[in-house]
Amino acid sequence: MPRRFVLLSSVAASSLLLSAYAWQQRGPLPGVMPTSFDTPTSVASPLDDHMAHMPASELAAGVAAAGTALAQPDNPKYPASSANVAARLAATPRHGEWVKFPSALGASDSIMAWVVYPTTTKRAPVVVVVHEIFGLSSWVRGVADQVASEGFIAIAPDFLSRARGGPSSEELPSDKARGLIGGVDAAERNRVILAAANYAMLQPAAEQRYAVIGYCWGGQTTFMHAIHGGVKGFAGGVAFYGVPYITGGTPATATTEAVPASVSADSLAKINTPILLLNGSKDARIGAVMPALDSIMKAKKKSYAGVNYPGATHGFLRAQGDPKTVRDEAEEQANLAATADGWPKTIAFLKQHLRVK
Repeated sequence: MPRRFVLLSSVAASSLLLSAYAWQQRGPLPGVMPTSFDTPTSVASPLDDHMAHMPASELAAGVAAAGTALAQPDNPKYPASSANVAARLAATPRHGEWVKFPSALGASDSIMAWVVYPTTTKRAPVVVVVHEIFGLSSWVRGVADQVASEGFIAIAPDFLSRARGGPSSEELPSDKARGLIGGVDAAERNRVILAAANYAMLQPAAEQRYAVIGYCWGGQTTFMHAIHGGVKGFAGGVAFYGVPYITGGTPATATTEAVPASVSADSLAKINTPILLLNGSKDARIGAVMPALDSIMKAKKKSYAGVNYPGATHGFLRAQGDPKTVRDEAEEQANLAATADGWPKTIAFLKQHLRVK
């Protein structure tokens, strides 16, 4: 598919963001979050970036499986697995293109993104697709294509655009992306979502409504954006295997037991849009906080639902039925079952809250 870069006009660029954050152009990534998006003081580490949460066996299925024999055939009702995505992208009937746009009002820095348009004559709302710790990969572009197939304008921004020294359509090796992503703080994550959502909502084919979906690192980023509140038109988010801010806990002393870390109730209180969390039970780290998360969200009367799929892995949507080097057919079937339930839930959530019939 031909690649075409689209730059906003100076008029469109000047109205890109409803509120801008100041930073040094092409300087170090900002380390201080705006007051409205500060992490509660009880949070020991605001950037739980999931860098060590996928063991080598799962990475083998999620990243290195492309080109291997498949445990299950490709199902066009769901996003392609890692092994199937190249063929799916090559055959898509939808128009996708690389675009770049200002990272903030008046900024000289730009963000690169992959945008896919639905095959419809109707104006469509926007879905921002947030990538994993592996950066803007072909698999994430495949997810964006699947989102567009459901009647949305899907935009998948490269959150590493500034960290890598400028916008590029080159797909980074996963280890290089993982090395860079630790420098992308909460303010930068939110900034990129705002820029991407506004770019897409400014298109003539767009409705002025958007939602966010994200995976792993992107799942947590989805929660962060919900906590921040977004801008006018934000309708909610779907977080795949990602959790919100976690409090640091209290270490044990000679006379008292340790108090484990837990989700931050103060940050969750700021969420005013619906949110859905989908996880695989083999990611026990996230599963352990889901009961408390559910309790807090219910107590605060938030619109929230969480599903922890039995036997599925962290990264189940990417892995699906792709085999590991050592086959685990039960896990493959669990990942497929999670995908078969989780993806329709995701689309139903998006259509409900973005008002798509």
